[in-house]
Amino acid sequence: MKLDRSFYTCGVLEASEKLLGKILVHRTEEGVTKGRIVELEAYNGAIDKAAHSYPNLCTERTKIQFGEGGYAYVYFIYGMYYCMNIVTGRSKEPESVLLRAIEPVEGIELMKKRRGTDKLRNLCSGPGKLCQAMGITKDQYGMDLCGDILYLEDAEPVAPEDILKTKRINVDYAEEAKDFLWRYVIKGSPFASVKGE
Repeated sequence: MKLDRSFYTCGVLEASEKLLGKILVHRTEEGVTKGRIVELEAYNGAIDKAAHSYPNLCTERTKIQFGEGGYAYVYFIYGMYYCMNIVTGRSKEPESVLLRAIEPVEGIELMKKRRGTDKLRNLCSGPGKLCQAMGITKDQYGMDLCGDILYLEDAEPVAPEDILKTKRINVDYAEEAKDFLWRYVIKGSPFASVKGE
């Protein structure tokens, strides 16, 4: 069952825990790909110096974060990779969840083709990798996740004791925000972007 708008309109930390284990779906002309979310990071532009929208900064790039939850915020980094975020919360509250890793569930051969690798664990073990495998680009910026192209399906909730919370990755520049325990991982998942935790 597809997640509806109400799922996304809670605060970003609550949404992060709820999003773990849900199924990301992308329907394209090439085919359908699906993956179970196993790792993500929360960002809150009101208080978080690691967020693109800090301090409540609405730009052409971040404007989608200032609407209601349930939309895709996609951006380009290092001149090479796309990253997908899920906007959460209410209007005028710039909060989003970065998808860091998913476990491939469906359309795996298409994912392998897009990624140019046969290594299952390496298909979607990073934000850039998962976007490449899922066929997500700037064309999906602002897409309504309650639509029929890019969306999330419900799945069994992850038990609190199976969720690992750590510092986020590559945000050492963010002063006190670098120590926020806002990275959420399903414990023991071999599909996470960083191993050994």
